[in-house]
Amino acid sequence: MEFWKFMFVPTILFMVVVAPIWITMHYRSLSRSSRSLNQEDRESIEQMLETVDRLTDRIGALESILDADHPDWRQQTTRHEWHGKEE
Repeated sequence: MEFWKFMFVPTILFMVVVAPIWITMHYRSLSRSSRSLNQEDRESIEQMLETVDRLTDRIGALESILDADHPDWRQQTTRHEWHGKEE
């Protein structure tokens, strides 16, 4: 019985002070490590950025074609108005 009396105070101190700090620090470090991107994620983002650049170039080319063929296409406010004039 002396052992339980001896361990009572350190156990309570551990549960009240050390364990909450330990658990908080553990989950904080897990959240920080999950925030960083791994190599596969970085490659995927790089590929997406390249696709965005290609699409931006395509949009620019299409706009220049439309400017040459239909100079007033930018004044059209909605798609419905565009189709309404063709009909």
